[in-house]
Formats: sequence, C-alpha cells, structure tokens
Amino acid sequence: MKILVIDGQGGGLGRQLVGAVRAQYPDLEILAVGTNSAATSAMLKAGASQAATGENAVRVCCRKADVILGPVGIVIADAMLGEITPAMASAVGQSPAKRILVPVNQCDNLIAGIPEQSMSKFVQSAVELLNALISEQ
Repeated sequence: MKILVIDGQGGGLGRQLVGAVRAQYPDLEILAVGTNSAATSAMLKAGASQAATGENAVRVCCRKADVILGPVGIVIADAMLGEITPAMASAVGQSPAKRILVPVNQCDNLIAGIPEQSMSKFVQSAVELLNALISEQ
C-alpha cells in the first residue's frame, strides 16, 4: 500500500502525519510531496520513504497512491496562500486513492460542524482512519 502525504507552507502538519504513520507502520511506503522545499524537507526528516516537490510531483504521485493524507486545502485551488494550484487540487480530487483530509480552518476555508481540536488530535484521528482502511485489505 502506498501512502501519499501532501503539505505546504512549513510542512508542520505533513511532518506530524508522516511521523505518526511511520510510528504505526514502520515498513509502509510513505511518499511525501511538498508544495515547496521546506514542506518536503520536513516530511522527509519525519521518515518519508521518498519525497518530491511541486505541482508535477503532486500530479504523478496522486496517480500512484492508494491513500492520500493532508490538510483539506489540498483539494481547494488557490488554498494555502496560493500554494495549491488548480492542477494540484484536481489531481487530488480525481485520484482513485482514498483521501483522508485534516480539517484546517485557515486561508478563508472554514469547515462547519468540526469541533476545535489540537492538531495532534486531528493527526491521531487521521491515523485511526488509515488503520481502518489498512484493516479492510
């Protein structure tokens, strides 16, 4: 199973996701794609198997992934202060992979019905969803 983690800006959420998944599944293939080199570097340091940066990397890796994890902004064109291009959002949305999206209320995108929680709680919830997907296989 190939897990793809996508993040931007400083890569803090991506770093947490990669670290949490790696702790639970040490042998799992985790691809990390950052919208910039800082995000990519953070995820690589957290234990990603492979990493790349940029729009084309998002497009290519979305075709190969079984599960995509990242902030909800990865499916919204121009999110994350413009780091998510329309092509990136489209690639994530059109991917045959399952998507586990972390609700992040930033950059003018607000998610109704989600209680305020710490990012670590959201990361824990994302890993629990991943556990359920892996158990189904």
